[in-house]
Amino acid sequence: MKDKRQKIGFAFAWNGLKEVISKEYNFRIHLIAAFLVIIAGMIFRLSAVEWAIILIVVGFVLVMEMVNSIVERIIDYVKPEYHIQAKLIKDIAAACVLVSAIFAIIIGILIFGPKILLLF
Repeated sequence: MKDKRQKIGFAFAWNGLKEVISKEYNFRIHLIAAFLVIIAGMIFRLSAVEWAIILIVVGFVLVMEMVNSIVERIIDYVKPEYHIQAKLIKDIAAACVLVSAIFAIIIGILIFGPKILLLF
């Protein structure tokens, strides 16, 4: 019985991932960026520690984008008409994505920057 519940839970999670990929444009943009960073990591032969840092940061940005989508959908469901507090909540959730993406870019520059400079 426990095995069946685990499979059902995984199916729900998979459905959620398919939903965010198919409906959330910004998530797809971040997914493309993640793919490009992974390719760059292979080209530049990142160390295990560099890979760990990159994967943590990429994962964090993707998760923040999903959390932002959750917040937006909950607000739209609970308060479909415009309200300043609903707007501010959505803005703060979007700011979470922005801050995580900025730090991801900074970390990317710190890891890839020296490797790129060696090419010149």
